[in-house]
Amino acid sequence: MRILLAVTLACLPLTSVALSAQEPGPDPYSVVEWMEPFAQDGFAWGSHPGIFIESDDRIFVVQRGEIELPDPVPPEFEGFVGSIGVRALGGTSIYRNCIFIVDSRGRLVEAWPQWDYLFEDTNGPHKIRISPYDPERRVWVVNERGHQIHVFSNDGKELLMELGTAGEEGEDASHFGAPQDVAFLPDGSALVADGIINSRIVKFDRDGNYVMAWGTRGEAEGQFNGVHAIATDARGRVYVADRNNDRVQVFDSNGRHLDTWGGLSFPNDILITANQEVWVADNQPPQMVKFDTDGNRLYSWMLNAGPHRFGEVHEFAIDSEGAWYGADNILGRSQKFVPSAGADRALLMSQPVPLSGGDR
Repeated sequence: MRILLAVTLACLPLTSVALSAQEPGPDPYSVVEWMEPFAQDGFAWGSHPGIFIESDDRIFVVQRGEIELPDPVPPEFEGFVGSIGVRALGGTSIYRNCIFIVDSRGRLVEAWPQWDYLFEDTNGPHKIRISPYDPERRVWVVNERGHQIHVFSNDGKELLMELGTAGEEGEDASHFGAPQDVAFLPDGSALVADGIINSRIVKFDRDGNYVMAWGTRGEAEGQFNGVHAIATDARGRVYVADRNNDRVQVFDSNGRHLDTWGGLSFPNDILITANQEVWVADNQPPQMVKFDTDGNRLYSWMLNAGPHRFGEVHEFAIDSEGAWYGADNILGRSQKFVPSAGADRALLMSQPVPLSGGDR
């Protein structure tokens, strides 16, 4: 696999930024062309909805299959369908290579084609997570239109558990309505963002037993309209991207409403770092937004212009070297960004929450 290592340097000084926290500032990162497509001839990546970093040697990517390219392939094709004006979301031709793993240099490590069948007749995988509290590092994959969460062994050889009932929509202890994301609490509990058809958070214990649920559809505090992402902090507080209400809501681990943060527009993902920064991928237009855990907006930058623009940042992750990676659901690619030379460290994403189980 040929890996391109060209780096585009930011042209604005980043050592000091005197801007309102509500006003986007300069991007403190530079892009690295890190992963060349490996789809079969005549095809390109489909939608990239999810990315998760276990280590620098194991970066999980989920895609909604592959898309057949026109024949002849347009000369402006740059390895992803967005470069020829094709919208990756909804364009899948074949459910192939839905889960694969690359390293930090973009080299393919392995693929899990044995599980592609789970996503046929759905719209493919949605997001992918590993609990920082699970020494087994089980891999959780959200199957939105299959109405399930699939839990795999870390090596991908076993399907260990499924939450929800395959192909059946519902709103009870054993059914979801287009689940979107999953997050974890220190006791091993899992929280499912059951949020497109339904509007609730569902809590399970570490063995997949139903515990409770909260939320209804609406605009009041504690209600949702599009529960698209969920994350937890070191104190066990739960952060929910209430996407169609353009806000983040904060709860305790049993669903008691604590706070609401507005000023967003279609937030897609939330990531909380080891030092408790709260990062939100906002998407109309695409931008990264930094908050503290009290909801104070600290910084943001735009991602909607230039050759490395995003259609949307659907899920993002941070590696141990301080690079961040974003999965683009619309343009059909994942990108890597490294801190720019001279960037103010206060503007950068800090270290990710470490995973249990030590080095592997």
